[in-house]
Amino acid sequence: MSEHQRIRIHPEVEAPPPPTRPLVPRGSFRSEKGDPSTQAWQPQKSKRSCCCKCMWWTVSVIVVLFIIIAACAGILYLIFQPKIPKYSVDNLRISDLRVNPLDLSLYAKFNVKITAQNPNKKIGIYYERGSRLSVWYKTTKLCQGSLPELYQGHQNTTVLEVALSGQSQYGNTLLSALQEAQQTGRVPLDLKIDMPVRIKVGRLKLMKVGILGDCMLIVNSLSTNSLISIKASTCKFKLKP
Repeated sequence: MSEHQRIRIHPEVEAPPPPTRPLVPRGSFRSEKGDPSTQAWQPQKSKRSCCCKCMWWTVSVIVVLFIIIAACAGILYLIFQPKIPKYSVDNLRISDLRVNPLDLSLYAKFNVKITAQNPNKKIGIYYERGSRLSVWYKTTKLCQGSLPELYQGHQNTTVLEVALSGQSQYGNTLLSALQEAQQTGRVPLDLKIDMPVRIKVGRLKLMKVGILGDCMLIVNSLSTNSLISIKASTCKFKLKP
């Protein structure tokens, strides 16, 4: 065989492997296998964040409602300008004050005349059932009664006559203390008032509120069946909490 016919045998060269398919499409930052080294952080919604959002919205709604209610109350106050009624004790008459011989209790019957003034121009007052009016000597309640049910119109003045009666223990001791104070011509009495009223604005009859009153009286005597002179009277009234 000639040199031109010699066959050259070259060493077998391995062909390069075909390109492998990428695990993730181009432009993606996360592999299907979830390799943590190639994963990109993405925010995830949690139950805690949802609860925080719900609480935030709830608080926001409550605040908005409170602002609306406060604004409406302020507007109504400016329009109607509500004022607490004024009361004064005009006179006091004692029809009975004696010791009951059966149980040695002090039996008392008083009649009180009270003037009630409604200074409001646009507000009427309903005096509801359940009022209490009582007369005290120091820490002892002598008698009690109730105010009549009635309606008092705008800027109206009404005279109320209330009958009170009651019994107190230790009649002899209490009567002796009252007679001793009567000799000085200055007997201190405390008139306490607790009355539920309902406000009327226009045609609306609003919720019931309570008025508490405390009138400190100084009278000259406790004689029965005679008009008693009120030397001093100091009354304070407030809304019942």
